[in-house]
Amino acid sequence: MKSLKDLKISKEDGKKLIELAREAIVKYLKGENVTASEDIKSKFSEKMGVFTTLYTYPKKTLRGCIGNPYPNTPIWENVIITSIESAFYDPRFSPIKTEEELSNLTMEITILSEPKLLKVNPTKYKKYIKIGKTGLLVKRGTKRGLLLPQVAVEYGFDEETFLSETCVKAGLSYNEWKNKETEVYTFESIKIKELKPDGEVIVEL
Repeated sequence: MKSLKDLKISKEDGKKLIELAREAIVKYLKGENVTASEDIKSKFSEKMGVFTTLYTYPKKTLRGCIGNPYPNTPIWENVIITSIESAFYDPRFSPIKTEEELSNLTMEITILSEPKLLKVNPTKYKKYIKIGKTGLLVKRGTKRGLLLPQVAVEYGFDEETFLSETCVKAGLSYNEWKNKETEVYTFESIKIKELKPDGEVIVEL
């Protein structure tokens, strides 16, 4: 499996993935099937986790975010799946109903490295978290919660708060990460985002 750095995603590549995500949503609205071009399939055939996030523009309020953190599907296919799920199946929001609404949203695609279980005493977890670089996945029994690296930056979390908020996302108590029976995983990501709808795209590693 390639590392994130080995992907070498250019701004042009990022633009193509954003365009694929938008196309997936539009075609879903029309009841049409969508697939990727052969060059996109070839470039992004590696199996990696993907999240797609939708924001209103220019206020940048969350409009949808769903993803798959595990490397069991090619990137290009995960972009299609998570874009459709974020636009129509995020239970926190009503489904997108028109292309006009989509034209007022920016898109952000996050490609994830495989989550790695922290096999250390919970008191040492904070040493393995770099705010803005590290994402967290918490598991306890059937409960699971994930927060992308950018969430800690957006909300000004420190390492401990980030751990606690990921537990809350999983439906656990705030300090459940301190329990040795709780599994804490870390991952890194590449973020591809639009600065404005159908506008310039930047790639951040």
